[in-house]
Amino acid sequence: MIVLRRISLCLVLAALTAGTIADRPREHPPVMSGGYRVLTADFHVHSFPLSWATLGPMDTVLEARRQDLDVIAMTGHNNVWVGKLGRWFSQHVGGPRVLVGEEIVTPTYHLLAVGIENNVSWKQSAASAIDEVHRQGGVAIAAHPLRPYWPAYDAGAMSRLDGAEVLHPVAYFIPGAYQELQEFYARSRLTAIGDSDYHGVGPMGLCRTFVFARDDSGNAILEALRSRHTVVYDRDGRAFGDPHLIELSQQDPQFRQLRSSPASAGFLATASRITGMLGLFGMFLLGAGGRRGAKSS
Repeated sequence: MIVLRRISLCLVLAALTAGTIADRPREHPPVMSGGYRVLTADFHVHSFPLSWATLGPMDTVLEARRQDLDVIAMTGHNNVWVGKLGRWFSQHVGGPRVLVGEEIVTPTYHLLAVGIENNVSWKQSAASAIDEVHRQGGVAIAAHPLRPYWPAYDAGAMSRLDGAEVLHPVAYFIPGAYQELQEFYARSRLTAIGDSDYHGVGPMGLCRTFVFARDDSGNAILEALRSRHTVVYDRDGRAFGDPHLIELSQQDPQFRQLRSSPASAGFLATASRITGMLGLFGMFLLGAGGRRGAKSS
């Protein structure tokens, strides 16, 4: 029994060591194109708790850094406090720019409020919610606007809306979703947004937005979103967004690095997860067995 416990403990220690070695963020130098600072962003990221996510705010920030994202918006389901915690942590560890946000979740629409400080109530129409986002100086983005959400975005809401997720993981997994996202985006002059809707499963930044801003400050990013200064690429190389910026991105050799796929787990990270789970499982079983044995004696 003692030998097995020691083996389990060694597995946990090996997992921690492998995970530490594997946790090396990808880095790229600042990219300038056409006088703009080009930032890689994911504006739809969730963290535990309250958002059905597997990672806490601090781990979410570290994962964003590992995926070489310059900007993320932490958009809790009908809350902003998780995003504030993530912003505080990122500022202290030199992580990516974290914009506080909220995914306003209602039965009839989902709306991303990016760059706000206070909750926006979900008990209102989409147009009214967008007005509240704007009063706080934020940007309103339609989240995964598939056909069932379209009735909520009436003429009033569409005239106020800043952007829409033209690319989202559902485009690759739900038949017809890709076309529905494109049709919604084409309804009005909207900022093109690519988001991963990250909940801790699948790579953050699987779908991402390239923001062309004057600098990497929060105000500059929000200003770029309002000005529709974004480009989104799907995995087949089709581009959405400002035509001039698309042309810039296709001519600039630096942009190829930015368009690289999110980092995979890698051998060490995978080994860390497997050995960690085995070690913890062994310690749990042996601990439970030891307690039963103590009670019986």
